[in-house]
Amino acid sequence: MDRKTLLKAERGVIRKDWRGKIPVALVYSNHYYLGMSNLGFQTVYELLNRFDDVVCERVFLPSDFDTKPRSSGDRLIRSMESQRPLSDFEIIAFSISFENDYPNILTILESAGIPKWAREREEGSPLIIAGGVTSFLNPEPIAPFVDCFVVGEAEPVLIPFLEIYRKASDKTDFLEHVAQKVAGVYVPALYDVAYGDDGTISAFRVKKKGVPDKITRAVVSDLSSCDTCTTILTPHTEFESSFLVEIGRGCSHGCRFCAAGYIYRPPRLRSSGALKQSLAIGTERADRIGLVGAAVSDLPEIGSICKGALDRRVRISFSSLRADSISEDVLEVLEKSGDKTATLAPDAGSERLRRVINKGITEEHILNAADLLVSHGIPNLKLYFMVGLPTETHDDVKEIVDLCKRVKHRFLKTSRGKKRIGHITVSLNCFVPKPHTPFQWVPFEETRSLKEKIRLVKDGLKKVANVRVHADIPKWAYIQALLSRGDRRIAGLLEMVHQNKGNWPQSLKAFPLNPDFYVRRERRFDEILPWDFIDHGIKKSFLLKEYERALQGKTAPVCQPGQCNVCGVCQ
Repeated sequence: MDRKTLLKAERGVIRKDWRGKIPVALVYSNHYYLGMSNLGFQTVYELLNRFDDVVCERVFLPSDFDTKPRSSGDRLIRSMESQRPLSDFEIIAFSISFENDYPNILTILESAGIPKWAREREEGSPLIIAGGVTSFLNPEPIAPFVDCFVVGEAEPVLIPFLEIYRKASDKTDFLEHVAQKVAGVYVPALYDVAYGDDGTISAFRVKKKGVPDKITRAVVSDLSSCDTCTTILTPHTEFESSFLVEIGRGCSHGCRFCAAGYIYRPPRLRSSGALKQSLAIGTERADRIGLVGAAVSDLPEIGSICKGALDRRVRISFSSLRADSISEDVLEVLEKSGDKTATLAPDAGSERLRRVINKGITEEHILNAADLLVSHGIPNLKLYFMVGLPTETHDDVKEIVDLCKRVKHRFLKTSRGKKRIGHITVSLNCFVPKPHTPFQWVPFEETRSLKEKIRLVKDGLKKVANVRVHADIPKWAYIQALLSRGDRRIAGLLEMVHQNKGNWPQSLKAFPLNPDFYVRRERRFDEILPWDFIDHGIKKSFLLKEYERALQGKTAPVCQPGQCNVCGVCQ
């Protein structure tokens, strides 16, 4: 779909004159459909355009970019709003949600005629910055390509960042001052990394006086002081023309595999008043509202919050539900909205493995949730599971099959009473150990073993009517693990992948380091990890203790902000 058609379909697009302003290209590291589905991307776009002296325009990788010949003149990537080439902008800000999108950064820079390596760019070239959840976790694999990262949430960073930018004499002056004065800004060129004979990091050193040894993530203390909701409505997203509202950040349940539960600590919910105001705006702009958060069904007073929108016949959907917290208010909202599909994430099939990952829900919670959802007119169910979790056995994997069959039995029994039988969609994802979680030390499972486990689930459910299984591709999960757990040396591999036009097998074979060093190796507890320089406020000793409790099958209580100092964040 061309730019004119997309712009015509959008509502609320921001257009500003360039004269006398700082031009910023906000680049999503993938296609339009995914970028405009990202609420964080839309929020940063709106925040930047609030500044009188800034004009921010959106840039996406065209969906047909890889199919165009190298010599094609229209391979030049341009902004959505004014169709200017990327090289016209003073600041190029990448929003990166997924590690597997890293190669796209090199593609986009090359198409703009901008040197890929930060060390090769001249003083007058655009400032390349990056943010998004991957920057929270581990920015090192792309650090040599980026001038600076925003580590954390954008809201508290933008004002001081731009103040320093306006006063700086040149790029070097800006980078030194912003690294010294703004919490959450990481300038890779101001740090040196040394490696030991065994290939692990031996030192991470500051090169410039006044630059912090560790980067303290930027965080919004009061979410109710800022809105995070849809800026531009468009039907060409995962959520179609829904008006999205973020209800909170973080999650109190502390699932040990989930990075969001740790890097967004302490969990924060918006006030009822702030949410009602956002929903009132949403009802003016759309007939569908999506509430976004890690565990939306945990939101207190959800019925009263949604009442105004429901009274105006606006449909409301939730991004996720916890099986142990589906209240009558939640069910009433879903029923009145006419939702036909709900999502639950048991994550593991067996009770034992759910204790290991600290999921906090039982099989009875899951079965009761299925009963309640179907009985309230929601005929279709999505179930999310992972394979390759720490301590997982084939018996645990078989329990996924057995649990799905038991859900189907309950599902069928209740559906018959409603005289409508829906579908169950089972989604299988390969577990990837993420930085800053209790499982950051564990290895990624062998792809052959993951394939066997996926096949076990598919074979076990293939004859079960109305149950469909969608599975992750282990080889791509391996790449994600490599990029999630790598250090700066992985930048050389990304350059190879770019030169080889996305051929990962060829690049991995030619790369001088064994990728299994990053993916399949269990990390030592005393090892300097590539992401240790990022301070999320969580004590490493707490993560280690949680890992030890996981191996013992012991659960941990939910996070209660301000009521304990166990993890260190509330200190």
